[in-house]
Amino acid sequence: MRKDNSLLPGLMAVLLWSTVATAFKLTLNHTTPVVMLLYASLFSTMSLAAVLLTRGDLSNALKLRQYFGRSLLLGAINPAAYYLILFAAYNRLPAQEAQPLNYTWALTLALLSIIILRQKITVRDIVSGLICYSGVWVIATRGNVFSLEFADSTGVLLALGSTILWALYWVLNKKDTRDPVVALFQNFLIGTPLVLAWCLLTGESLHIELVGLGGTVYIGVFEMGLTFVLWMTALKRSDNASRVGNLIFLSPPISLILIATILGEKILPSTIYGVVLILAGLVWQRAGRASTIATPSTETSAR
Repeated sequence: MRKDNSLLPGLMAVLLWSTVATAFKLTLNHTTPVVMLLYASLFSTMSLAAVLLTRGDLSNALKLRQYFGRSLLLGAINPAAYYLILFAAYNRLPAQEAQPLNYTWALTLALLSIIILRQKITVRDIVSGLICYSGVWVIATRGNVFSLEFADSTGVLLALGSTILWALYWVLNKKDTRDPVVALFQNFLIGTPLVLAWCLLTGESLHIELVGLGGTVYIGVFEMGLTFVLWMTALKRSDNASRVGNLIFLSPPISLILIATILGEKILPSTIYGVVLILAGLVWQRAGRASTIATPSTETSAR
C-alpha cells in the first residue's frame, strides 16, 4: 500500500492560512487596504515566480500571449477586486467577524454553480444555506438576532461581497487547462499592475511603514502564494482529496485562538455560535453534494 504523505503539507497550509486574519489586522494598523494589497500582490508574484523557477517552468509561464485575456479577467478578480474588498472589510470589522463571514464563500461557490453552471439545487443545498447564513446573521448582529441592526453593515456587506468574487473566480477556473501554479502566477502578474493603476488613479500614496511592509511580505507569501503551492502538493499526493479537504475545518477555530491571543480581541459568544452554525452548514452540504466544479476540498484554498 502506498504511503499517503499528504497530511504534512495539508496541515502546514491550513495552519498558515489560519494566521492570515491576524496578519491582515496587524498590517492594516500601518497602511491602507489598497496599499497593503499592492505590496502583498507583488511579493506573492515574486514567491510564485521563485517556485516556478525551481521547477523550470518560469520561462514558459512568462509567455502570456496565449492566455492574456483569461489572465486579465481572472487577475482583475484575484488579486485586484477580491482582496481589495476583503481588506476593506477587515479594515472595518473585528477579525473575529470578518474571518468567518468570508469563510462562507464555500457555500457561495455551490450557489453560483447552480446559477452559472446550471447544477441542480437540492433540499440539502437549501438547508445548508439556511444554516450557514443563520450563522452569518448571528455574527453580524453580535447575538441580537431579532434586531435589524448590524454593528457595521458596510463591513458585513463587503465581507459577504468578497465571497461572491472568490467563488466566481473558482467557477471561471473550471475550464482553465493551465497548471494551477502557472495560472495563479500569470493572473497575479497581470492583476498586480491593475492594483498599481488603481492606486495611481485614486491618488493613493505608495508609502508604507517598515512594519507594514513586513506584514505585506507575510501576507503575499503565506496567504496568496506559497501556501497555495503547499495545498496543491497535499492534494496531488493524497489518494483521497476529501480527506485533505476536511482539514479546512480546522482553520476557523485556530484562527479565532490566534485572534484572541495575538490581537487581544475578546471573542464574543455570538462569534462562536455563528462559526459553529457556518461550519455545520458547510459539513452538511459537503456530506451530500458531489460538486462538478473546484471545491474547497479539491482545488481551492482553505480559508
